[in-house]
Amino acid sequence: MSAPWQVSRESLPPTSRLLIERAHEELLAGNLDDRRLQEVRPLVRESWERSWRGRVGPEGAPPLELVSDELEAYRLAHPLASVMEMIRALLLPGEAEDTGVIIAVGDQAGRLLWIEGDDQLRSLTDGMGFVAGANWSEDAVGTSAPGTALALGQSVQIRGAEHYNRLVHPWSCTAAPVRDPETQRVLGVIDITGGPEVVSLQARLLVDATARAVESELMVARLRKRSEEPKPRSTAAKGRTPGTARATLHVLGRDRARLETESAHDESMIELSARHAAILLMLAVHRQGLSAERLCELVYGPGVSPDTLRPEMVRLRKVLERTAPDLVPESRPYRLPVALDTDAQDVLSLLDRGAHRVALTAYRGPVLPESTSPGVEEFRESVRAALREAMLSEASLDVLLSYAEIPEGQGDAEALRLALEMLPARSPKRAGLVTRIERLEGA
Repeated sequence: MSAPWQVSRESLPPTSRLLIERAHEELLAGNLDDRRLQEVRPLVRESWERSWRGRVGPEGAPPLELVSDELEAYRLAHPLASVMEMIRALLLPGEAEDTGVIIAVGDQAGRLLWIEGDDQLRSLTDGMGFVAGANWSEDAVGTSAPGTALALGQSVQIRGAEHYNRLVHPWSCTAAPVRDPETQRVLGVIDITGGPEVVSLQARLLVDATARAVESELMVARLRKRSEEPKPRSTAAKGRTPGTARATLHVLGRDRARLETESAHDESMIELSARHAAILLMLAVHRQGLSAERLCELVYGPGVSPDTLRPEMVRLRKVLERTAPDLVPESRPYRLPVALDTDAQDVLSLLDRGAHRVALTAYRGPVLPESTSPGVEEFRESVRAALREAMLSEASLDVLLSYAEIPEGQGDAEALRLALEMLPARSPKRAGLVTRIERLEGA
């Protein structure tokens, strides 16, 4: 049985493959104003430029970030595990091994968790790293349907030479993100990969419909679970939400922190102002509590009266009372009544456990990069220093090379020299490292 979206008519503009390939070469050469780039679809051109500016390599397989037992445990715990049968039924009718396409389901970071479908095609795509556990985000491989769909938060079709990585040019793909039906937080991505038939309008409609069906099924399952659970007895004040099971403050690579809370019955997500983010981060880091004077110094700097802090604390309390009442700070000293995790502290914990590859993947950038609060600046530097120290002293060669591609590592001549020492004598990567080191030391 053939898949219902396998039609010959393509929905994308008929820009020639040769023109796209030449435009791609001009971009890699840094000629961003070349007229041929204007012939490339804006969505693709903008993704290429993000990839180029992020120094993504145009060749080579993506990093393999989850393997064997680690991959299996992660898959079992992932929210999309419960809907895989639905995805198979919608996208792989008949004999899945002979459908002419591959379906892939990944997490919100772009790591592929399940890859199923045509056996012959899978044997071919394995060579370009299209395997379970590999990172197919834009940061890792550049323009591709799964990575770009996650970057843009919408369904995307990428045809042949539109891929940033040359190894992927023989393939086309359509992908759509899947969101939590209540918080709208991205949970993962669904992708179909194959020949030109997978970038038809019908294919996009089907993948979009599959993503929406998955979201509906997650919501139904969640409501069913809630209806079956006994209602907990509570003496909490009227209007107060159930106790928070987990609260996480996301501050890496973000100017506006995102606070996510989960309870047995609900999830919520809000963005905080820069000042509220700094206050909450300081209270999360200093769990023992802080005096008004010390918290004011960490947030505003020395010499500022605590009277400046108090109105901001009142506003923060009002925000938290609506969304996360269990986190409303206590006073004298200021402290959080329940633990608040942060993604930055998660990275530090991973480094302490020696999980360098996972820690590097989880590191999304500096802590609140635009914040000038002294306490935030100090914590930002401590996280950066801990990451660098782990990379230089303990990381494997492949992790060290990945570190050298993020902004913190791109200008780190010591890290580049160490990677050069660890590379085999005939490695093709040596020339690029030498050029980068010479450029840095000559600057």
